Amino acid sequence: MLDMDLTQDNIKAILLDMFLAGIDSSASTVEWTMAELLKHPTAMKKLQEEVRNVVGNKPKVEMEDINKMSCLKCVFKETLRLHPVAPLLLPRHTSATVKVGGYDIPSNTTVLINAWAIQREPKWWEKPEEFIPERFENNPINFIGEDFQFIPFGVGRRSCPGLQFGVASVEYMIANLVYCFD
Repeated sequence: MLDMDLTQDNIKAILLDMFLAGIDSSASTVEWTMAELLKHPTAMKKLQEEVRNVVGNKPKVEMEDINKMSCLKCVFKETLRLHPVAPLLLPRHTSATVKVGGYDIPSNTTVLINAWAIQREPKWWEKPEEFIPERFENNPINFIGEDFQFIPFGVGRRSCPGLQFGVASVEYMIANLVYCFD
């Protein structure tokens, strides 16, 4: 629960902060995606072919085209796996004493979750340091907090409130970039 007065001005400030955080994290994800695609021309070619086949002769990608692009979704997931926007998730506090990995964690302990390390864990990911979008083809792993080996947006009540907006805007930007430019 927040310990502040939720006046109109406070609500506007909170919403503005969330909006600005979303813009910065979306831009960072687009940059990482394009960097990985430039380093992996085969993946870039495959994505461009998919986007251009789906879009056809239209002047730009439309939002309804995005759902027809499975390669785009794989590239996006792989980028988030390797380059999570927030490598350390928001701090959590334990509500009770728990045992994790053989360690006793007392109640009311601040815990930081290292998403970057989790998403590069060799016991969950084959060749975890490599950019391999195909690992997500026909793979039910998602990033909405159900699969704890892939948590770029966090999990539970503390997951990213802008998840849907971020996913839609980043996928749209990437699709338009690879559609319009070689």
